[in-house]
Amino acid sequence: MEKYDVIFLGGGSGGYVGAIRSADLGKKVCVIEERDLGGTCLNRGCIPTKALLKSAEIYNSIKEGHIFGIRVDSYGYDVNGIYDWKENVVKKLVSGIEYLFKTRKITLKKGKGKILDNNTVEVETKEGKELIKGDNIVIATGSEPAIIPSFKIDGVNVLTSDDALRLREIPKDILIVGAGAIGIEFANFYNAFGTKVTIVEMMSQVVPTLKDRKIATLLQRILNKKGIEIKTGAKIENIEVKDGKVYSTLSTGETIESEKVLVSIGRKLNSDNIGLENVGINTEKGRIIVNEYLRTNVDNIYAIGDVIGGLLLAHKAMKEGEVVAEIIAGEEKKMDYRVLPWAIFSTPEIAVCGLTEEEAKEQGIEVLVGEFPFTANGKAVTMNATDGLVKVVARKEDKVLIGAQIVGPEASIMIAELALAIKNNLTLDDVADTIHTHPTLPEAIMEAVKVPLGSVVHIALRR
Repeated sequence: MEKYDVIFLGGGSGGYVGAIRSADLGKKVCVIEERDLGGTCLNRGCIPTKALLKSAEIYNSIKEGHIFGIRVDSYGYDVNGIYDWKENVVKKLVSGIEYLFKTRKITLKKGKGKILDNNTVEVETKEGKELIKGDNIVIATGSEPAIIPSFKIDGVNVLTSDDALRLREIPKDILIVGAGAIGIEFANFYNAFGTKVTIVEMMSQVVPTLKDRKIATLLQRILNKKGIEIKTGAKIENIEVKDGKVYSTLSTGETIESEKVLVSIGRKLNSDNIGLENVGINTEKGRIIVNEYLRTNVDNIYAIGDVIGGLLLAHKAMKEGEVVAEIIAGEEKKMDYRVLPWAIFSTPEIAVCGLTEEEAKEQGIEVLVGEFPFTANGKAVTMNATDGLVKVVARKEDKVLIGAQIVGPEASIMIAELALAIKNNLTLDDVADTIHTHPTLPEAIMEAVKVPLGSVVHIALRR
């Protein structure tokens, strides 16, 4: 029976990064993965959607070329070409991980893993079953799109996000259930190619995880301006497919007819049928419970990524993979979620880190707030991308930055500066006194932090 220092159940964002880090720390590592390396993010999530959105961005740029004095008399799109681009991107990155595994002598077993006891894992492959031993086991089994039986998901007319990534057609109209990251990104993709898009969200705002109501309202207004219809505070009561059309009945009594329906209302954590009951691992509503050291109630068994809940983010899982590898190697580490940025890659992008103004006030923190619109940023004007703003939140007593929200061009990139500032307890003055290259989008950050200091230049201050 083969024996390893660390066995990872799952080769997604957390599993493959954890495996690589463990190998670099001198451990003999095995990864069990039933599907392709990279998991949901690389194969069915972050990466393929961004590849599709890049195609949409280029198409939009051509359509809007006249604004910049560029005339394209004839243009179109090739759906198969768009999806081929997406597939090629995914294949390239998957093969990259496979190469990294080979260079580090990480054993990859293609199959499904099940924990039998504290040190034994059963691997079920196409060839049969085998048992392997491990001093440590890390559960990194991820999540899948949530399936709602009453929605009658058939993969043809009523789709999950996985189905949509295989669709290879641009529907005339589509109803998207859920205004979270997946729903917003697919809405932008289809809208770019002329699809009539309607989003139905049961909560009172788009992106319910976005705790700043003002930012959410701004985003909804921008999406409406693009022609995306949004119905908040409404639930889907029933979905019926008739003669190739989908009829969705809302809680308001309205029925919407569309070619396709995309259901993007959450994900199911993959904690079933992996042997948790064999070792008595504690769970709560499918979430594996871990402490700050990512350890379950069984000393040598850890869990990382989506399966432990919280925000289901690839970069969160990656960091957990690094940390768990270092903990197993004996380093004094624990997981710190204080600074966890996230982004939605719509047009414009949304990015968030730390506390919102509302969250800070709920915690009894007096705050200083600065907002700077992209309409006053020179680089944004040259890009014709002036929708949105930068908002920063700082503690009033010491002016230390504790949160930031951005809606605007390249927000996903810009949030990194603010995440670094928040993590290192930098103040409004620290960022304001840092010279930012001109003309660039990050100048909007510098200007935003100057607002509560009373030293902003490129907007009129209210006195």
